[in-house]
Amino acid sequence: MKRTVLITGASSGIGASLAKLFAQKDFRLIINARNTARLNELKEALGENKDIVIIPADLSEKKGAEKLIQEVENKGHHVDILVNNAAQMLWGDFSNHEKFSIEELLQLNICTLSIITHHFLTGMISRGSGKILNVASVAGFQPVPSMGLYAASKAFVISFSESLAEQLATKGVSVTLLCPGVTDTPATKPILQDLPQFVVSSSDDVAAEGYRALMAGEAICIPGIANQAALAWVKFQPRSFIRKLGGLISRFGPTPH
Repeated sequence: MKRTVLITGASSGIGASLAKLFAQKDFRLIINARNTARLNELKEALGENKDIVIIPADLSEKKGAEKLIQEVENKGHHVDILVNNAAQMLWGDFSNHEKFSIEELLQLNICTLSIITHHFLTGMISRGSGKILNVASVAGFQPVPSMGLYAASKAFVISFSESLAEQLATKGVSVTLLCPGVTDTPATKPILQDLPQFVVSSSDDVAAEGYRALMAGEAICIPGIANQAALAWVKFQPRSFIRKLGGLISRFGPTPH
């Protein structure tokens, strides 16, 4: 029986790369993003013979999660694999952010992820099987002064995912946390030219690592040796030093996935 995967933020970047991987493995895809045209383009690119459902919804709005959930239920498919990839980033001084931008980021990166996970997790537990992939970022492991809200929201995803993975260990449901570093996506194009290529990953490579870890039931996946080494080093440094280092690095550009 064909399994169903729901991917949020699937229209570009890591989300689109994950959609391609799942399509190659003959999953039924439910792909979400707020841009209908891009979703249609992705569906066409994946092939007419693929079982793909598109559900446009803006998950940065409070009603976005409920709209997505309701439309998935209306299709009559239960979700075997949930990929929470949709996210938003703000760059600059926190005091300069517009209130609506702050609310949208928190809604999308934290609230929507939690609500969608809660809903589909219920069915997974009752069936005794299921997989969840939450896309966070290496930014969530340390303070990043000029993108503090984004980093803090990813810190939530990291803590939430690891806690949930342990809670569900005996229920047949696995939770995998994917923490990419700087990734070549439409959102990061403006800054990539200023960074050494060895620290930049392709969205296809990150997706491949995430898919492998998800299917293996691993709790956490940090793609790239450079990212793994950097995080291992950070663990042994004083928090005061890491804060100052984060402030220095943040002057040169953002590091979201």
